[in-house]
Amino acid sequence: MKKAVLAVVTAATVVAAALVPSGRPVVAATGGQASRTPTGFASALSAVKQATWQTNASVNALAVTGNTVFAGGLFTRVRPPGNAAGQGDAARKYFAAFNRTTGVPTRFAPKVNGPVWSIATSPDGKWVAIGGDFTVVNGVSRQHVALLSVATGNLVDAWAPAVNYRVAALRISGNTVYLGGSFGRVGKLTRNRLAAVSLSTGAVLPWNPDADDDVHAIELNQDGTRVFVGGGFTTLKGQEHHALAMVNTTTGDAFSMPAAAAIPEETPDCDSRVKDIEVQGNKVFVANAGAGIGCYDGVLAADASTGKLLWQNHCLGATEAIKAIGNWLYKGSHAHDCSADGGFGDKTGMHHLLVESTVDGKLGSWFPNTDAGGETLVGPLAFVSGGNDLWAGGDFTEVNGVPQQGLTRFTNGPGGALPAVPGAPTVSSSRANKVTVSFATVVDTDNTVLTYALYRGETRIGTWSRYSYPWTNPTVTTFTDSGLSSRQTLAYHVEVTDGRNVRKGKTAAVKVR
Repeated sequence: MKKAVLAVVTAATVVAAALVPSGRPVVAATGGQASRTPTGFASALSAVKQATWQTNASVNALAVTGNTVFAGGLFTRVRPPGNAAGQGDAARKYFAAFNRTTGVPTRFAPKVNGPVWSIATSPDGKWVAIGGDFTVVNGVSRQHVALLSVATGNLVDAWAPAVNYRVAALRISGNTVYLGGSFGRVGKLTRNRLAAVSLSTGAVLPWNPDADDDVHAIELNQDGTRVFVGGGFTTLKGQEHHALAMVNTTTGDAFSMPAAAAIPEETPDCDSRVKDIEVQGNKVFVANAGAGIGCYDGVLAADASTGKLLWQNHCLGATEAIKAIGNWLYKGSHAHDCSADGGFGDKTGMHHLLVESTVDGKLGSWFPNTDAGGETLVGPLAFVSGGNDLWAGGDFTEVNGVPQQGLTRFTNGPGGALPAVPGAPTVSSSRANKVTVSFATVVDTDNTVLTYALYRGETRIGTWSRYSYPWTNPTVTTFTDSGLSSRQTLAYHVEVTDGRNVRKGKTAAVKVR
């Protein structure tokens, strides 16, 4: 009564027990399912959100030093996870600090009188700079930028550059603080949307790239010799540089950056802007957001020395935040169509949290999600990582379908998201001594390849690996169990595993013909 094995997958036939994925994979070329570890997830992080305090409005900026995460935005209060607005909350106006391990707010609570749009920490972990729309911090005049002690939360008394409008981007490198935003003056000097000041004194430095429109992002290469700037500008120092540029840290002159040509120039129908920049090793990653028709919303990667384009993808739906962790680039956006890169098509909903390979930009296996329930209706707006986690801030009110406003985090703690429980297989016996069994794939939000085992009673009779995605219809595998004794009743069930977690489906019984 041994079985003869024959399995059929919808639109394809495979030999049973062979671990051959069905369907065209849409996983990253390197570091993907082939390297799946016993953690239970395929990228650097689990898709399971960790307990984190919430905010009552949008989080626009994040930064980290040691075990402290700083958040800035439009919020005025924070509250525990699971609590509705007003329940157990505490005052934190526009700026707050959280324990990176527990997600609980710390006692660090400077008093800021207006929204915070940018945060940067010093490499030595002693200082945190904030930028935004505020004019007073801790009761002292601070015009759109301030420097505080990480240890005490106190203002640095002698550090008081006077910026005349919003500071939307900050980075600290060595003894220099780089500022970007919508401003036109720093102190008595003209500094159009880009400036640098001394970390020690706050004095304005000669660096002056002179952008003609807003700057949203600043990042430096690893040796601190080049500054990458992104925004909606079209010129620097009167020379054409649209949305993205690589600038000398001494002179403010722009180097050649061929990758910038991948961002379409402004037209009456479209304005594509750079919203975030991330550097990892000798690669620089650039997040783009467009408003209008024919815009570029994807992510591109360039060589951080030569500025040459390495790859780009073309998902539609503005990308607001990116963060590289290992071989993976995590992306916050309102992506709604990645079909140009072999991913999901339009009308599959909004995919606010995704991961891409740092090697080639292909989608990886990480599909948690938020909504876009806040004021800007975008979703995630800012990312930060301490190396083994990802904090996401934005204007969302839900994460993975559960209420969670403004702030959330994901970690690499083992386990990962559980696969969905497989349904009971469909069973029939229309031919003598044979049973036909069919089962459908399920979804796991941090794996796209799952292993399915089919059991007759307690005996495993076949295993398969199958791709599945949250936006596609399930793949159905059909299997013929042969050589059975007639007139007996047999029970079949399916078990699915992601490499760590196992889910067992319900049993279906059939009488053998």
